[in-house]
Amino acid sequence: SFIGEESVAAGGGSILTDNPTWIIDPVDGTTNFVHRFPFVAVSIGFVVNKKIEFGIVYSCVEGKMYTARKGKGAFCNGQKLQVSGQKDITKSLLVTELGSNRDPEAIKIVLSNMESLLSIPIHG
Repeated sequence: SFIGEESVAAGGGSILTDNPTWIIDPVDGTTNFVHRFPFVAVSIGFVVNKKIEFGIVYSCVEGKMYTARKGKGAFCNGQKLQVSGQKDITKSLLVTELGSNRDPEAIKIVLSNMESLLSIPIHG
């Protein structure tokens, strides 16, 4: 099976089944692309039995290829990635994204989550 983000965003339906399925977003970061903000990628995932098996993200402008495979780790241009090991959230940087859903209920949820995050004494 095949699920394309752009066709789903345009109103095309998609149903994730147990069948092996490719999930592809050819312009991941469409809003960034439209505004000429250089964080745009091609994102590809492969799912079997509704569980991700591997993923590939190619950051076009940076020339970085991120890959990950279930049980095998994640890599950037072939170099293994790992988490920082930081256990103290007050020494961390949190990143969030508002999303594109402008439904009033969705906005309330997003803002409530942001408020919770902003109450933590983090670096930024």
